[in-house]
Amino acid sequence: MDAFKAEQSLEVLSESDAFEHFVNYCVIADSVDTEIDISDLHVGGADDLGLDGAAILVNGNLVTSSEEVIDLLAINGYLEVRFMFVQAKTSSTFSGMQMMTLFDGVDELFADEMTQAANAQVENLRSICDVVYENTIKLRPKPSLQIYYVTTGEWKEDANLVAKTNRRIGRLQQTGLFSSVNFTALGADELHQSYQNSKNSIVAEFNFANRTLLPDIDGVTEAYLGVVQASEFIRLIRDQAGNIRKSLFYDNVRDFQDVNNPVNAEIQNTLRDARARGRFAVLNNGVTIVARELRTVRNTFTLTDYQIVNGCQTSHVLFNEQENLGANVHIPLKVIATEDEDVVNSIITATNRQTQVTTENLMALSGFQKRIERYFASYAGKRRLYYERRSKQYNSSGNINRLQIITVSQLLRAFGAMFVDSPHRAIRYYQDLQEQVGRTIFNEDHKVDPYYVAGYAHYRLETLFRSGGGLNTFYKPARYHLLMCFRYLASSDQTLPALTANKVEPFCQRLAEQLWDEKKALDIFSKAAVLVDKALNGQPLTRDVVKVQAFTNSVKAELGIKPRIVLSKDDLVKRER
Repeated sequence: MDAFKAEQSLEVLSESDAFEHFVNYCVIADSVDTEIDISDLHVGGADDLGLDGAAILVNGNLVTSSEEVIDLLAINGYLEVRFMFVQAKTSSTFSGMQMMTLFDGVDELFADEMTQAANAQVENLRSICDVVYENTIKLRPKPSLQIYYVTTGEWKEDANLVAKTNRRIGRLQQTGLFSSVNFTALGADELHQSYQNSKNSIVAEFNFANRTLLPDIDGVTEAYLGVVQASEFIRLIRDQAGNIRKSLFYDNVRDFQDVNNPVNAEIQNTLRDARARGRFAVLNNGVTIVARELRTVRNTFTLTDYQIVNGCQTSHVLFNEQENLGANVHIPLKVIATEDEDVVNSIITATNRQTQVTTENLMALSGFQKRIERYFASYAGKRRLYYERRSKQYNSSGNINRLQIITVSQLLRAFGAMFVDSPHRAIRYYQDLQEQVGRTIFNEDHKVDPYYVAGYAHYRLETLFRSGGGLNTFYKPARYHLLMCFRYLASSDQTLPALTANKVEPFCQRLAEQLWDEKKALDIFSKAAVLVDKALNGQPLTRDVVKVQAFTNSVKAELGIKPRIVLSKDDLVKRER
């Protein structure tokens, strides 16, 4: 836990509070595709319903607002939901009373009406749950519920406690809200193993007997083409908990489109047809896997740090139809081992050009992302950032401060807030900001300096929230407005140079120098917090307040900036006339 505290900059926390964060990370991190912000998992405190941690995963994404659920539904056309709740105790005993308190809290959260006092985090969880169940027709299947009770002791399957928890599991199942309900008690050994797993790359082993070794290819260590039994393929995409590994499809430009997609519906129908499923290998285009490391012993293949770069839709349908995968179902499979990122990107682009993928989506895989990664790596020490282009790519990279790892989604939000003046859109980046990829964000012609500044501002702000004597966590809901304010307050000239112009480089250098100095950064962010207070004008600081354009306009007014007037389509027609 000491190592965890150091890498997460949590040294100022008490042992019990740090343990709650540690447990939340160990329990939930393996279920989330990218590096996570542990503050998004923490619920503990007054009026927490006995919950120390919580995660709601929608379509493989950790969501922190009801808006993100709505956006994911619009993108994918379905909702696949997992509820995860945690209680952590530093004692070595497993208390039946505390376990029942945990179940009471879960019952209260999903009750028709909540009767107990609840803090802001619990209220937010409730609002997300409400949106999920308002869209029951789109659920595939009903949400699963996982409850964890964790101590530093050793769980010995106490018969009395098992009986009590089983009764409470039965009560939750009778609500009809969940497809499954599971309770897990964990001790020190399980925590240690989970933390170790979080440091390792994904490794999988499968049997690949029917294959052909392809000729030598420049940039490729080795490559194979063949067919694999469906049951063997499932071993590659299923995690230890029996769920599909969403992180495997991180480099695939399209997420799963459910059976609403006619191609996916056809795949499903083939697998459900007893006669047709045996012809699957000749009816389907197959799957392409790229691995950073490949070991072979006769017919046994071991893949390390691998991605499915083509075949996302096929993989999901196969996973959902496991009960229909007999021994006669085979899948065309291409396995490529390479450490050359240019080769990986060219494979992704070429294989996905065969389907309907937008230029903007492909642009996110281009050399611009590598330029950002290289630029981040050009700094050393405390100025260094690690750009996580691929899911959990720094898991096994020593003792990196996890706050210095900047994910694609974090950079998208931070950049949108600082350099596009869209902090309110950063709250729900799935649609509002991703639609700008390739144009105002991640534009190939942009200089990379602003992306480093946005990433470092995100890092610096989070360290200030976590350090003693830093910034009050009260302002966390307005973190993206603080980032926007920083750019204006730290610059003597509020006019932002064109992001494609050379002038933006010295502009960003001046911002970076103030961010590198923790005292200067704290001073500027503190001034930004005062502006947020003024913009609130007595309102409580909540997600509902900060997610609208009007609040951004109020903050900019406090900065002395007139809001941009955005004309509606009707106004534009009238002006043209």
